[in-house]
Order: sequence, then C-alpha cells, then structure tokens
Amino acid sequence: MREEKVAARRSFGVIGGLGPLASADVFFKLVKATPATNDAEHLDLIFEQRPFRGPDGTGAAFDYTERKLYVFDMLRAFEKRGVDAVILPCFLSHTFFDELQSNTTLRIVNMVEALRVHVRRKYPGVRRVGMLSSAYTRDKQLFERYFTAPDFEVLHPRATDGRGPVDAAVYGADGIKAGKLGGGSVELLQDACADLIERGAQLILPGLTEVSLVVEALQQHDIPVLDSNLIYAKYAVSSSYDSIVKPFKIGVVGGVGPAATVDFVRKIVSNTAAARDQDHIKLVVEQNPQIPDRTESLLGNGPDPTIALYATCKRLEADDADLIAIPCNTAHAFVERIQPYLSIPIVNMLTVTAEHLKANFPGLRDVGLLATSGTIESGVYRKALEVLGLIQVAPRPAMQARVMSAIYGPRGVKAGHTSGECMQDILAAAGSLIDDGVRVIILGCTELPLLLPMEEIESAEGVRATLVDPTQILARRCVDYAIDASKKAVEHVARRPEALD
Repeated sequence: MREEKVAARRSFGVIGGLGPLASADVFFKLVKATPATNDAEHLDLIFEQRPFRGPDGTGAAFDYTERKLYVFDMLRAFEKRGVDAVILPCFLSHTFFDELQSNTTLRIVNMVEALRVHVRRKYPGVRRVGMLSSAYTRDKQLFERYFTAPDFEVLHPRATDGRGPVDAAVYGADGIKAGKLGGGSVELLQDACADLIERGAQLILPGLTEVSLVVEALQQHDIPVLDSNLIYAKYAVSSSYDSIVKPFKIGVVGGVGPAATVDFVRKIVSNTAAARDQDHIKLVVEQNPQIPDRTESLLGNGPDPTIALYATCKRLEADDADLIAIPCNTAHAFVERIQPYLSIPIVNMLTVTAEHLKANFPGLRDVGLLATSGTIESGVYRKALEVLGLIQVAPRPAMQARVMSAIYGPRGVKAGHTSGECMQDILAAAGSLIDDGVRVIILGCTELPLLLPMEEIESAEGVRATLVDPTQILARRCVDYAIDASKKAVEHVARRPEALD
C-alpha cells in the first residue's frame, strides 16, 4: 500500500462485535482521521456488528474456529456490498490474517502492519517495543512477525497468574470489556507498563484494541504509550488499495452429460503441471443434469434448453469464474444465444477444436465427425471447420442412426455402457468414415471419448485414422488460459510500487 491523500467516496467495511467498545472506538477514529472539510468529503463507512458469543481471547489453547468463521462471513457480506477495503479492529483475529486474506477478494487493512509502519516512520530510533497484548497473541508471536529482529525487540509484560495483567485489565469482572475505563483496570496496565519500561521498552503499544480506550489515562502518568486504534484509523484512510489478484477460476457447466463432466474435470487436472495440491487450478462445477436434452431440442422433439444453460452460466458467473467451459458439443449450438448476456467468455469447444486441427494437420481438408444428429443438423461444427478451410464429413444416414444408438440407446454410453452393442455401433460408424476417405475423425460428443479413449482407430481393412478428442483440447485450452492469467498477475504485482515505510 502507498500513502497518499485520501480519495473521495472510498468505502470501508468495519467488522464489529469482536469487541463492541473497541470496534466503535475505531469507527469513531476513522471519521476523525479523514481529512474532510465537509460532510460530503467523508468516507462511506459500513459498520457491521452481529452478536458474537465465541471465546473471549483469554484461553491460549482454545479453538478459535468460531471467531474465524464469524469474521469470514462478515467479509463475504462486505464483498457483496462492494466496499473497497475492510477494517478488522481485533488483534486476535490478525493471528489468522493470512488465512482470511487468501480467501477473499477484499483488501483487509492490516492492523499490526499499520503499527510497524508508524513506528519505523515516526520513531526511527526505537528498537525495543513493549506490547500490551493478550496471552493468546503473545503465544502466537503475532507482533514478532512484523517487528522482526534485529531491527526490533518485542517485550511483553511478565505474567504473574498465568494469563497476565493485560488480560486481567481487559477481561476481568471490572475490566475494560465490562465498560470499566478507570480504577483497577488502569492500575493493572500501569503496572504492566512499568515492568516493560524497567526492561528497556522505549515505546509501548496496545496489542488489545480495548487498551486504546484508556491510553489517555496512561499517558497522564508519563508512560510512552500510543493509541493503536488511532494509528490504525489514520493508516487506513491515508493508504491506497490495489485490488487483490484472485486465483484464476474455471467455471464448468456440468451434467451435459454427467459422466462427460467428470471426464472433463479429470482432463483439466491431468493437463495441469503441479507438484502439490495448491498448484492446481480452481474449478467450480455446476452439475445440472436437469438441463433439457440439447439434441431433442435441435431435432424439434424437446424443450428449449437456452434458459437452463443461461441460468447455469449465470450461477458460475456469480461464483467469480473467469471463464466458462461447457463439455457438451451439442450445447454449443446455443452458445451464441447466451454469450452476449454474460460478462465472462465461454470457451467455444468447437472453435478450439477446429484451430487444433488446422495447426496440427497440415494439408488436411476432409474431417470426419461422429456426433449427435442435433449437432450435425445444427451445422455448428460445419461452420467452425469451414472458417478454416476444412470440410465436415458426417456418417451416412444408416451409420448415423448407429451413432445415436451408441450414445442414446438403452445399451448406449449415456446409460453407462462402454462395451458391447454401443462399442460395435460406434466402431462401425468410424469404419464407414474411414472407408469414405477420412483420416482424421472428431469425437464430437463428449461421451464418445469414454468409448474410444485411444488416439487412433483402424478399419476392418486395416486403414488407420486419428481420433481427435474435443474435451481434451478444451481442457488444455482452459489450462493455458489459467497459466497465462497467472503469469500476467505475477507481472502486475512485480510492477506495482512497493509500500512506503
């Protein structure tokens, strides 16, 4: 982040409830820190607070899953509301800051980083920093991650009862969380500060947001303690925020058909060079077998699947997919109808297949096509091939009937069969294309690679032809898009100015 004059009308979401008093204090100081001369120049601030009854921060060994999920749900709500950045006024929640930031597209303003930047800039000679922090953040070494040696030494108050004086001052029956901003809580913090100063602390920072509520009382005793909440607020409003570069995500229209969807996802995985799980590409699959049959519609025997296909694509779009893949050849007859109404592209399987043929088979002219009658009659493959000077060759009517039987018949591949009658039918149809002089055959139905997984096929007369799997080509193209997008993202980050310290 770079510090600069605040831009007008930026919006922040403030996650409240983690403690309510301190969250309200940060909210107030955000308004106070905004360099505005009139109401219209202030930031848009959305303060969201829901009842949170999770652990109070005093148990170092406690499972803080409930708190993590509370914060994440807040982040998702702010994503939907379109804020520019999120204020998280809770040091305990910053112990899992990286987990949160890696799972949201919103920039979370880092509270501990704000303190580090402030100390380095305003107090360049300070090396020993005292932290009035909870036992939990101390044990997690939250502040040591940012105030790193040898530049800094972080000191924590010594505990006398296991949990420490700061926890007692904040969480005790007469503590700050209970609304008691004087008396015993301030005395406990005074003692903690005295301990830190005795051990060489040059500067003291509240590491619990509630402590900032009593900073003025501590400063009256000549304690060199700063207001962490105010520092955080000033840092937030004076910084600029680049958008988060989110991982590339492929959206898959599934269920057309179900087995072909599984095959396509397998091919995405197998075509991705990865040494570990995290190297693979993000996928979101909307498995919707209720999309009306595309072939029946094109042949005039069934309902129009346009709305169902469009609705499925819109759900993928809403789930932040960067592109859409439809592992169904026949469905591409409907792509031109819905693409203009989507904000992300559908990778056209037919087009990329035709491009693959042109690039890898020099001199090729006639291309065999094994596909549903709907695909053939729609002319979508014929058009894609003709653009590149290629000619579609389809089976003769009797053989096309056997292709349909291999796909849709009671013993066909859509019924879960991959041997027997369906295999005999598809081999006969492929053989007839070879007999007609074809040497390259497109498996133009996504179920057909389940029947013919080989790269070549041989006719009864011993003549061979190459089988081309559009599902494989589509998977490779999608992986290429993802790799290219990731490279551009890395280049963008490399060009981005570094944060000013």
